[in-house]
Amino acid sequence: MPKPFLLLQLRPETEAADDEYAAFLRKGGLDEDQTHRIRLDQENLPDLDLTDYAGVIVGGGPGCVSDPAESKDPTEARIEDQILSLMPRITEDDIPFLGCCYGIGILGHHLKAEVSKKQYGEPVGAVECTVTDAGKTDPLMQGVAPLFGAFVGHKEALQELPVGGVHLLRSTPCPFQMVRFKSNVYATQFHPEADSEVFELRIRLYKDKGYFHPDEAETLVAMCRAANVTQPEIILRNFVTRYGQ
Repeated sequence: MPKPFLLLQLRPETEAADDEYAAFLRKGGLDEDQTHRIRLDQENLPDLDLTDYAGVIVGGGPGCVSDPAESKDPTEARIEDQILSLMPRITEDDIPFLGCCYGIGILGHHLKAEVSKKQYGEPVGAVECTVTDAGKTDPLMQGVAPLFGAFVGHKEALQELPVGGVHLLRSTPCPFQMVRFKSNVYATQFHPEADSEVFELRIRLYKDKGYFHPDEAETLVAMCRAANVTQPEIILRNFVTRYGQ
């Protein structure tokens, strides 16, 4: 029987967490029994043997690794510490990993690259991503259009490519939309599981969280409905297909 994927979630709102989980299943072509889901806002990370899993997927969340320690919500700080505790094993052993949005900050921070709010933050919306030359030959980019739209919304970003990293995708507002470390450790700034319905729900749930002015919510919802975002899920599906054998 194939190994399950370890799916770590960070969102404290049950509606958002459940919808994100459903999106990962739907877009990744996974059944529930093919995942081990852990909501880190509700439980501590157990002692895990990562070789028991096909790969690790980290969803998005409200935390920012670049925030000062004294300003972090205690739950977000605990979640950050627990995910970071996995990264030495993941990067040293080249364990399949896909960090989505928050996950690119985690990977960059662990690899000692600068992650901050200095520049490259992107407001909630759809951006146009371009596949780099290195991306054109990466297994996860197979079947992906060279130019495509993706949903984003983040306050911090990688300011530089981590040492040893491979640059796979860029956008004009944020150069580091997707990176790889070694052969199997990936992270995206955009949300590969998100379609317009998923992002519409998040806009409604997070309208008071500082990502945008609450009065902009309906305009952003209309933008989501009009956006043509279909390619990012191919990357997620490629990850699942490649490592879920």
